[in-house]
Amino acid sequence: MKVRARTVRRAKKVFIAATVFVVACLMILGAVYGTAMSANQPKVKVRAHALTSAKAMITLEASTGRVLCEHNADQQLPMASTTKILTAITAIENTDSLDTLVKISDKAIGIEGTSIYLQKGEAMTVRDLLLGLMLRSGNDCSVALAIHISGSIEAFADLMNETARKAGATNSNFMNPHGLDETGHLTTARDLGLISAYAMRNETFREIVATKEARISGPDHPRPIQNKNRLLRSNPDIVGIKTGFTSKAGRCFVGAMHENSMTVICVVLNCGPMFPESEHLMESALEEFYMFKVLDREQVQVDGEKQVMVANDFFYPIRSGEESLFKITITDEHVTVNFDGSEVHRESLSGD
Repeated sequence: MKVRARTVRRAKKVFIAATVFVVACLMILGAVYGTAMSANQPKVKVRAHALTSAKAMITLEASTGRVLCEHNADQQLPMASTTKILTAITAIENTDSLDTLVKISDKAIGIEGTSIYLQKGEAMTVRDLLLGLMLRSGNDCSVALAIHISGSIEAFADLMNETARKAGATNSNFMNPHGLDETGHLTTARDLGLISAYAMRNETFREIVATKEARISGPDHPRPIQNKNRLLRSNPDIVGIKTGFTSKAGRCFVGAMHENSMTVICVVLNCGPMFPESEHLMESALEEFYMFKVLDREQVQVDGEKQVMVANDFFYPIRSGEESLFKITITDEHVTVNFDGSEVHRESLSGD
């Protein structure tokens, strides 16, 4: 089934690539988007099939954060309901139990935009609110979670920004938990990719965003909900994450695809054909890169006369031919891995 699915997806690429090319030509009169790639990222290879109509995009490998392809990745833009990626991981990290019952605040009733239609006096578990948040993009769920955890939207937004910085996002500002247009509520494709990679390291988050459908509690009977991420149903390698749309942000999507021990995250902001382009970009990355085992815990690592055994395997995404770009350095305290002159991993030898 895996071989057949990949064959079908590859057959689709001719159509997808042609569609993307036409869109790019119409938007910038045939200019190659690769020339707009960030000038300070020389290690990112520009590929013709990676053209995108997105105003900004990035693909990166989830476990290491290596950027695989990017376009306008540092431009601040509104991100619509992809905001909820940060809402969810912030809520997960700041709740004692997903089974905690949350009494729905009046302030969470009647929120504009997408909703699961929470009712006054209703009580739901944190888990059900997270499912309503990430599958149906319930704006009311986001407010209910924010008030439950922090007491107010403003206080929860502060907590969101703390979580974003912990994930490595330095060029974003989150003003609310739902992503409705608000002055100053902005992120970048790079920051949203880093936040998503951080969130995908959490087992609960991964489980929720990979859920295709669920039944969550309701005031009279359970609510059946289906994930708005339609790629989860059409591509078996898709494992998340979140859609978004407002008139100001346009169509936004963060996707995740896992194959051969590698997870690729793709962010597209303001991208009309967000599903086919994201799928194409992730498949292209998985074809071009593979996870290379740099450190093997079962083998002795050697640096000159120094020899050590490391505690953990370390993998890094590379293209074929980049294997020689690694340098392993051993000191009395650490094993350090550099790739093409940049440190990409450090492991303590003291066990701390």
